[in-house]
Amino acid sequence: MDRNPSPPCSDAEEEEGDAVGNTVYSKHWLFSVLTRLIEVCGCREGAGGGPGILCLEIVEVHLLLHSLSPQDVALFLQEFNAPDIFMGVFAKSKCPRLTEICVGILGNMACFQDICMSISKDENLGQVLLQRLCDSDSPTLLETSRLLLTCLSQPEVANVWVERIRENPSVYDCVCFIMSSSTNVDLLVKVGEVVDKLFDLDEELMLNWIKNGTCRSVGPSVDDSPEELPDFKIVPCILEAAKQVRSDNPEGLDVYMHILQLLTTVDEGIQAIVQAPDGGKETWSLLYDLVCQELCQPDDPPIIVQEQKTVLASILSVLSAMFASQTEQEYTRMRKSKSCFFLDMPLIGSLIRILQYMEGCGKRAVENSKESEQEETERTDVNEEDFHLKILKDICCELLSNMLQELTKENTLEGLHQGHLNEQTCSCAFQNLLPLYFASVESFLEVLREADQTLADNLEKRFPSLKVHT
Repeated sequence: MDRNPSPPCSDAEEEEGDAVGNTVYSKHWLFSVLTRLIEVCGCREGAGGGPGILCLEIVEVHLLLHSLSPQDVALFLQEFNAPDIFMGVFAKSKCPRLTEICVGILGNMACFQDICMSISKDENLGQVLLQRLCDSDSPTLLETSRLLLTCLSQPEVANVWVERIRENPSVYDCVCFIMSSSTNVDLLVKVGEVVDKLFDLDEELMLNWIKNGTCRSVGPSVDDSPEELPDFKIVPCILEAAKQVRSDNPEGLDVYMHILQLLTTVDEGIQAIVQAPDGGKETWSLLYDLVCQELCQPDDPPIIVQEQKTVLASILSVLSAMFASQTEQEYTRMRKSKSCFFLDMPLIGSLIRILQYMEGCGKRAVENSKESEQEETERTDVNEEDFHLKILKDICCELLSNMLQELTKENTLEGLHQGHLNEQTCSCAFQNLLPLYFASVESFLEVLREADQTLADNLEKRFPSLKVHT
């Protein structure tokens, strides 16, 4: 079927200012196409041929809108009160692509502060958009998540959305359902960004979600039939999503690790992790694999720590919180056991390797600064890099000191046998831990003396401050 998808406006219309921005497209023509959305809302996509053809036309208009200046499109849609048109679509549409496109257009409009405020203050529209999180269509869920993230990123309206979400329990269920069951990596990343932003903005909401999952509620539906969701807990859902994105999307993994880190900023979050039925073993196992098997590996160049500094900082922060919490839990007696998974020597080896790589990056930065003078903006970037690396170093040292302090003779012999502990690695650890963590180093040296007297003596010679106190 041949037709012109985008007829230009006439000269008369141009004189009346009917063009969209500086284009040849008529505002009234675009508006007439948008209003036809409502005409097919009651039909499923492709039913009887007609609706499917019209859906294709709407897709073409959607592509056209993307080809224009975002500001021109936003102003045009605002002029014709497009959100009201889309409300009609959301209420009646059985065509997933139309719903997706309408939410996507609203997301583009929300990029502009004034329009975002207008959309956000519309309580009915806000509630309808949150209901889209219960949709079973992944593209629609993706566009809805993108829209929510855009609004949450606008300081002027972020609190409006936080309060709205806090008062709408179904959002928790829908988000957990997506994280625990979706295999769409793009969707998981965007939903993760929404959760990360929510937790960062509002601790009360995070606490509510941590404590949630005690009652069942209605979530996504198929063929308009309510479906009872499982009794979701936030931590297992986050872990499941992280497993899905870990191989395909490093940025997404970073997001989910940061969500876990945010949970550990409150006691309730730490307890939700370590008091799981498996005692936190699933969380520890995932983070352990990331540190020991995937990130900052022996065959990577030292500069890799620069690229991975934020995700490593989040992971190590969670591991450190989990390890420290064991001193106050029933696991105290287990920690002295050689078989305890919290005292794994490869992890200690990985922590020392991260410190070694950071030392290498530090030396390289000094050499580069001597070779050439940096512009002011470049110096600012370097300072920011140094700041993030310092955070990573502080977290790494805290976890390493706690683990070294708990090592037994058997653990230490295991580390020596596996090659994780030797004069070079122990010297690196001592260099970074002293003098702040003197007590931990001294405690470890006493155990090391029982396992390898010669190595202990050599380390004492390298670090005279230790010999003074023995």
